Amino acid sequence: MRKIKNEELNRLSPEEFKNAEKIPVVLVLDDVRSAMNVGSAFRTSDAFCLEKIYLCGITAQPPHREINKTALGAQDSVEWVHKETISECIDELKKDNYKIVAVEQADESTSLLDFQIQAEAKYAFVFGNEVFGVNDKVVETADTVLEIPQYGTKHSLNISVSMGVVLWDFVSKQKKLPQ
Repeated sequence: MRKIKNEELNRLSPEEFKNAEKIPVVLVLDDVRSAMNVGSAFRTSDAFCLEKIYLCGITAQPPHREINKTALGAQDSVEWVHKETISECIDELKKDNYKIVAVEQADESTSLLDFQIQAEAKYAFVFGNEVFGVNDKVVETADTVLEIPQYGTKHSLNISVSMGVVLWDFVSKQKKLPQ
């Protein structure tokens, strides 16, 4: 066995990525303080070929040195838009028939283990501030509040890790749906 060289990976160019078919998912980042977490969102969105990222409130926007550092060029391939408020973003997504999924710990949350996706639905996964989490109004009005099961003492994952876990779960479940 040998490691595959980068030139053997047959990666899409940024232009090919922009024209490629995307999975029906957008990320919504609300008041995310760390530009490095934002860069990770771009890189993860590129890896899973997501439609778009919504950067809301104080969330850093490209061009930004720390976003570039972690995005490794994905900030140039993944479509993004800034919204002044999370409510403006959520209203727009609901009008476009996205299912709003807040990733948060809540009293009536759905475990990621039990999360069922619908074949024809479009999804918006909302990730909140690193300290305060997803905005309370978003949690109250979301179609689903999704919780990642955790078994240690912290009961908290970095937002970039949470994005990877949730999106990998979504893509793996989507691939198992009848075509």
